[in-house]
Amino acid sequence: MLYFCVPTHNEASTVGLLLWKIRRVLEESAREYQLFVGDDASTDATTEVLSAYAKSLPLTIFRSDQQLGYAHTVERLLRETLRHSDRHKRDTAILLPADFTFDPAELPEFLKRIDSGADMVVGEASVVGETDPWRRRVRQWAPRLLGRRARVPGVRDVVSGVAAFRLVTLRSAFRDRPDQWLTTDGWAANAELLSWAATGARQIESVPITELAERRQRESRHAAWDRAKALWAARNHLAAPPS
Repeated sequence: MLYFCVPTHNEASTVGLLLWKIRRVLEESAREYQLFVGDDASTDATTEVLSAYAKSLPLTIFRSDQQLGYAHTVERLLRETLRHSDRHKRDTAILLPADFTFDPAELPEFLKRIDSGADMVVGEASVVGETDPWRRRVRQWAPRLLGRRARVPGVRDVVSGVAAFRLVTLRSAFRDRPDQWLTTDGWAANAELLSWAATGARQIESVPITELAERRQRESRHAAWDRAKALWAARNHLAAPPS
């Protein structure tokens, strides 16, 4: 079983397109899949869009009445995959952004790596259409801004929000952290998730992906200086993963 985990907040214009494209990619596959969407108290039409797609897709919606943040939503979705699955060694959770900057047409390479024995596969992005060079630089500098606690063996793009995890990897990595997995938010939460999940993985691989910057919504979320400050501040709150 493939569990697609999609955290969203006010992304009515893109989340439905993403879900439908996932379906199209898997149409000719015999794989079973479930779509888990975490609606973090959206105030736009996201709820209505998801309700419409739930009529034709294997979609489960986890909605929060109060906005709890990206990290909380991601953690909830991944915990739900562990709760729903009874085959942690076989089943896989795939984390995707709801803004449709990642094209699901690139998913087959992730599935190929998992089928070949990888326990964790991280998408390392080449950003297309980015007009602000400082945004690219902040992403490149992210490992330095976050410090040693956010390092992942063999992975350059530690803040990637596109990753696949064999469920037994998540179970093993967070078994000693039952109350709260992620203590940071945003990009830092992605790095925290990857660094901790890596401790439960025997085989980690990365694949190149394309991030389409022109599809982003709400540009204020992506101010380069704000991102840099948030990453620097997060380094003091990151808990070192177990060796």
